[in-house]
Amino acid sequence: MRIEKRQVEGQPLTVIIEYPEWSESVESLVRKIGRMDMAFTGRIDDRSVNVSLSDIYYIENVERKLFLYTKDMVYRFDGSMSDIEGGIYDTGLVRISRTCIMNTDYLREIRQIRNSHLEAIMDNDEKLIVSRKYLPDIKKIFKRNSI
Repeated sequence: MRIEKRQVEGQPLTVIIEYPEWSESVESLVRKIGRMDMAFTGRIDDRSVNVSLSDIYYIENVERKLFLYTKDMVYRFDGSMSDIEGGIYDTGLVRISRTCIMNTDYLREIRQIRNSHLEAIMDNDEKLIVSRKYLPDIKKIFKRNSI
């Protein structure tokens, strides 16, 4: 595989994929790139903001309200976990508990803590509790990303 980059002033980000033959890994790459442009509408104060999927560290349900967490901001999301889960297939987002979806692109490590609980440490030092029930889903994401 060869990767080339070049800056082109005044043009939108353009990705060109050249391949000798169509394969599952090429298809997966195309889907991942397409999802990078996906965004959710979050609210902060009295305004609505498009929050790019690639900027979201995790999504959490707190007292029946959904919040989108980025590196240093928190946005309210007027939707349900089902709305989010319907659009995150083949992305780095994975459910880690009944109330939380994590972006594995920002996952630094998962470690075992007391009482057989697992803790996810994000790049921004946030710590999330991972339910063992969802650990197989996290492993699937890592397997899929290694293709």
